[in-house]
Amino acid sequence: MNTELAPEVRSILQAARERGRGDGRQVDVDARSLSATFASSEADGRVPLIAEVKPTSPTTDGRRDDDPVALAEEMVAGGAAALSVLTEPDHFGGSPETLERVRAAVDVPVLRKDFVLDEAGLDVVAADVVLLIARFVDDLAPLVTAARDRGFQVLVETHTRAELERAVAAGAEFVGVNNRDLGALEVDLSTFESVAPAAPESVTLIAESGVTAVDDVRRMRAAGADALLVGSAIMDGNVRENTHRFTHVRD
Repeated sequence: MNTELAPEVRSILQAARERGRGDGRQVDVDARSLSATFASSEADGRVPLIAEVKPTSPTTDGRRDDDPVALAEEMVAGGAAALSVLTEPDHFGGSPETLERVRAAVDVPVLRKDFVLDEAGLDVVAADVVLLIARFVDDLAPLVTAARDRGFQVLVETHTRAELERAVAAGAEFVGVNNRDLGALEVDLSTFESVAPAAPESVTLIAESGVTAVDDVRRMRAAGADALLVGSAIMDGNVRENTHRFTHVRD
């Protein structure tokens, strides 16, 4: 794997370090259960899917300016088990306020998608799940603990077997395997296939990035994905129809 970061990712990390934090108060979260919503999807014959409200990103062209609450509601209507909402403002067009509005409007768990680097970064906004990217967090276990102390469920994102092993050692129950290499910003679905076998059965595995077609859903599920996180392929077009297409897939 390329150990150098793409310029876009270096810029995102620098912005995360410079960005203002919360108001000094510790967030206290009453989280909706991600495990329960995944189980409910499976029971209903749907693929457990985290659909992502993502106005833009460094790897997509253009920007979508629809009301994010309306988009979120359409995703849930299409069968999404949970939502991911970007709170990174400079490169993804997100905000904590958007997450608050979305979470108030839906009844499914909402993941805060951002580059959280330290404990202070947790205290920006309440969400049901917070993303921690193993590659960018040196002391992962203490940050996982700090997040749980606030009531968050934690999704630890990995890209390699070594990162997955760090996530498990840190006590992660939800582990994402990002098919996108943040070094080169290139996507390869075989990443999940190579990393997933290293995960213990106790971990809920989520395949992230690169799912653009129904066959990709089948491929990730066959490789052991308990759930998927899909952003651009849902945001590109009718979000309700796209969400339905990815959640109603027969093996």
